Amino acid sequence: VFLGPPGVGKTHLSVALGVEAIRKGYRTLFVGAQSLMAGLGKAHQEGRLEEKLKALSQVKLLIIDEIGYIPIDRLGANLFFQLISRRYERGSMILTSNQTYGNWGDIFGDPVIASAILDRVLHHATTVNIKGESYRLKEKKKAGLLSRTREESTTEVA
Repeated sequence: VFLGPPGVGKTHLSVALGVEAIRKGYRTLFVGAQSLMAGLGKAHQEGRLEEKLKALSQVKLLIIDEIGYIPIDRLGANLFFQLISRRYERGSMILTSNQTYGNWGDIFGDPVIASAILDRVLHHATTVNIKGESYRLKEKKKAGLLSRTREESTTEVA
């Protein structure tokens, strides 16, 4: 699990690990959290949830990017829990989030579901907490395109 603010390299690291997994012959899937939630919701609506969960469970490495950027509704939280439960101790995952674990109750709209998800995710996980300034904003700052430090504002000067 890669945790940290936007722009510190969480996605970059997860993609690099995914590419290496592919090179080693492992079936790997990279998906954004919101796209995943939309796909699970659609499969649920169409009566194909079991089929979708089975497909997502068959990849050796599932990378879910950007958990927590947008809150997940109750149905989405339940569907995500089903996916995590299905993959638990059966397949590897990499998750990225800009939120600490303490905020996952807010992300999933239910502290009980968040706790159950975290219980399974963290059982065998390594958490990498990345701190620092956004690489993208550093470059803008160097180029003189930011009027103030990131902490004060991220407003660009036109």
